[in-house]
Amino acid sequence: MWIGVVSLFPEMFEAVTRHGVTGRAVDQGRIALEFWNPRDFATDRHRTVDDRPYGGGPGMLMKVDTLRSAIHAARERAEVATGARAKVIYLSPQGRRLDQTGVQELASGPPLVVVAGRYEGIDERVVEADIDEEWSIGDYVLSGGELPAMVLIDAAARLVPGVLGHQDSAVEDSFNDGLLDCPHYTRPEEVDGRRVPEVLLSGHHGAIRRWRLKQSLGRTWLRRPDLLEGRTLSAEQRKLLEEFIEDYALATR
Repeated sequence: MWIGVVSLFPEMFEAVTRHGVTGRAVDQGRIALEFWNPRDFATDRHRTVDDRPYGGGPGMLMKVDTLRSAIHAARERAEVATGARAKVIYLSPQGRRLDQTGVQELASGPPLVVVAGRYEGIDERVVEADIDEEWSIGDYVLSGGELPAMVLIDAAARLVPGVLGHQDSAVEDSFNDGLLDCPHYTRPEEVDGRRVPEVLLSGHHGAIRRWRLKQSLGRTWLRRPDLLEGRTLSAEQRKLLEEFIEDYALATR
């Protein structure tokens, strides 16, 4: 997977290029991350990358010429590196909400150029001319697009074959099948009087699978019922969810 990043602060991305799952994936060559700083395309003495907005108001916007030059350079590099035209993504509160379905779309699609904005944003004409899609990680304001870009990169990288240590890890993640994850346990068997559920110690793979699915459905029903709205459950899933709801009602009387 190839991802180009346009950012005024590329050093922030050491969090994903040097550490954890994504860092290992970069080291192993499973994902390639390259960076373009609009400041490197500035031609004035002060290497200016911001400008005042027309109409006045507080704050500044990213300068059009330096930003576009960085985007174009990244897109050209993507074509050289991969032979495909990159999709240019802008992280913006106005964008489509990033969820697991969206992550899967991005991870399975063409190479990406991810634009991290700063200041009050970018000129709308840049959005119209150079941005293919806008994506948001939530309804709140951050100081720049670097953190949302890292969220997108980390989530997409997990879906690249070979990135995770176990082939089932990505499949069993929360949201991968539209449900929250089930509870997990490790040693010791007892912590402050709380024991690992017996089914997980039984070695009965069918029973363990059924328990995990039941807990996943139940946790989704309790914490994110919106994820179940409009979802068609299989006969097994309906039965397990009904069992969970009955168990929960008895436990909370």
